[in-house]
Amino acid sequence: MKLEQAIQSTKFKNETHKAGLNILYTAWWLKTSFSQALKEYGLTHEQYNVLRILKGKHPEQMCVRDIACRMIEKSSNVPRIVDRLEIKKLVKRSVSSFDKRETMIQLTAAGLLLLEVTTKKADELFDSQLCVTDEEAKQLNELLEKLRQKEV
Repeated sequence: MKLEQAIQSTKFKNETHKAGLNILYTAWWLKTSFSQALKEYGLTHEQYNVLRILKGKHPEQMCVRDIACRMIEKSSNVPRIVDRLEIKKLVKRSVSSFDKRETMIQLTAAGLLLLEVTTKKADELFDSQLCVTDEEAKQLNELLEKLRQKEV
């Protein structure tokens, strides 16, 4: 769908501003589709992201601060997300042996299994929704990274 149809507007200051709106709208669209796909598994996209981050260090534990640094959405409340994942028995929490003030998080077997299933679902979603070739995806990645050159 064209951006003009989606937001029912044809007036843009210039192509750069239209591109900015297009990125915001596309991010919302993809996030919404992803959230709907995860909903049947009782996960939010933030919870999925925490599980994915933990999988990257598995079988090692990670502290909450390190998880937060790797989140896609930097404003996510990682301790609250971990609380919810712990209730679902997808992660387990322990006190750091090095610093008693630090909480360590680790994936459980159930968390690993759910992550495997939901990652397949995510891959299917991306394959079906993102209709670009590998070359186009590479160009898009380069352009998006160029846009974030001033990211701090």
